[in-house]
Amino acid sequence: MEKKKQHQSFRLPQQWRLLLLLLILLFASSAAQGHNYADALHKSLLYFEAQRSGRLPYNQRVGWRDHSGLTDGLEQGVDLVGGYYDAGDHVKFGLPMAFTVTMLSWGVIEYRDEIGAAGELEHALEAIKWGTDYFIKAHTSPNVLWAEVGDGDTDHYCWQRPEDMTTSRQAYKVDENNPGSDLAGETAAAMAAASIVFRKTNPHYSRLLLHHARQLFEFGDKYRGKYDEEEGSVGVVKRYYASVSGYMDELLWGALWLYKATDREEYLKYVITEAHSFGGIGWAISEFSWDVKYAGLQIIASKVLTVRVEEKRTAHLDRCQGPKLYHLKGPPNMAAALLMEGKHKKYSHILEKYRSKAEFYLCSCLRKTNGSDVDHTPGGLIYIRQWNNMQYVSTTAFLLTVYSDFLQSSGQNLSCHGGSVGHEELLRFAKSQVDYILGSNPMNMSYLVGFGPNYPTRVHHRGASIVSYRENKGFIGCTQGYDNWYGRPEPNPNVIIGALVGGPDWQDNFTDERGNYMQTEACTYNTAPLIGVFGKLLQLEGNEDGQTQNLVASF
Repeated sequence: MEKKKQHQSFRLPQQWRLLLLLLILLFASSAAQGHNYADALHKSLLYFEAQRSGRLPYNQRVGWRDHSGLTDGLEQGVDLVGGYYDAGDHVKFGLPMAFTVTMLSWGVIEYRDEIGAAGELEHALEAIKWGTDYFIKAHTSPNVLWAEVGDGDTDHYCWQRPEDMTTSRQAYKVDENNPGSDLAGETAAAMAAASIVFRKTNPHYSRLLLHHARQLFEFGDKYRGKYDEEEGSVGVVKRYYASVSGYMDELLWGALWLYKATDREEYLKYVITEAHSFGGIGWAISEFSWDVKYAGLQIIASKVLTVRVEEKRTAHLDRCQGPKLYHLKGPPNMAAALLMEGKHKKYSHILEKYRSKAEFYLCSCLRKTNGSDVDHTPGGLIYIRQWNNMQYVSTTAFLLTVYSDFLQSSGQNLSCHGGSVGHEELLRFAKSQVDYILGSNPMNMSYLVGFGPNYPTRVHHRGASIVSYRENKGFIGCTQGYDNWYGRPEPNPNVIIGALVGGPDWQDNFTDERGNYMQTEACTYNTAPLIGVFGKLLQLEGNEDGQTQNLVASF
């Protein structure tokens, strides 16, 4: 009797319990709603229109930009008009541009339906094609690829709108005598991935892209060398986009994308035979970026062993002998069968090594390795390095999302030190990184410009920081921009919507100053991986079974 009285004394009055329950339900509902991923997707794609070089199309949606770089390549007798400016300056750097297009294409390949359901597929395809149209121009012959237009050194002396450019537009190329296997391999990957994207909607263009991709890979493999060598090639790029990882990862990466695009075994065999000597199964890497492709390569190679077969083939396979069929649970568009093909079986021992390295990368991001974990800020953000850390956050979020889907469709778990990890935990962590980007962080700052009520307003970006050319066509000179615009304390006159800036430091601190380029400059390859991730998160929002309730990331 005494025990019962003690127990009752700790119970809240009924009205308080009801109020507490109501508060919990309200919090859960608010948390489940999370951020507006449809708006984030829409705004992210606008960013690529702001970064366009060349003659802008009639349907250009970013109204403060105008035509620029219309004589690019003229001095060299080649048409190099078009493409993208990489960041807040006006140099067209081939390597990061190609990686941007590869990631945009991969996102559409994985999440085409989800992006389409949001009404953004055409904009995503336009973003990809703006890049690949330029690569077609830049690949003027089988063994020649124009690698860069402009010079980072002279460009950085000036603070001008792209429409007013007076800096050097010298173009640089790689060829048989001045090789660039890294650039050729990444551009081949971009064009091969894009060929998959356009295969059904624009088959002629898809075949053209694949033709260029195959030639570029052959060129890069036959004439091996780094594109940033001081003597020859593109030595001027070394201070800006040096190929620190070398060219071997790009050759493996290009070959694997060509295998995905063609299903030709010669490319898969290349990935297998060169796996050890090129570091594909030797390097356990903790980053994925425009320079270092190993983690992305290892993720794709992990999936090669199992091939998803559409539901319509299931009935036929059930009647056949041979390949073993696994029936999977999941939503209708995920339901599939896994077919172990003979041509993959003979490579399984190497592909398993690729998978081991991929899982090490994922486990290190989750901080579930035995001493090789990636750093996290106190607020939970992946932290690789001081300068433009958000590029690593967005690529990691993408790879985690893709691998989560793979684990779910194959009924497997990720093996980390101390235990296994299910697909939901991977996706939950990916979502936490995206939500941090969108404002769920100690600064309450959205690092995606234009999203939410609080975002960087002094982005380190020449065009955004100076009055729009369409508003004031008066010429603004090289140093005039520095004198009158660079040091202004006011927000930029133009909002570069969808740009993902470099982000906070290791303690989650961020200073919104134009001169703080390590934190406030944005790059195309920062935003590109988010396109696919936003598509996936939108799919979760649309699920009627309330799966998003389980994916709410606690801050």
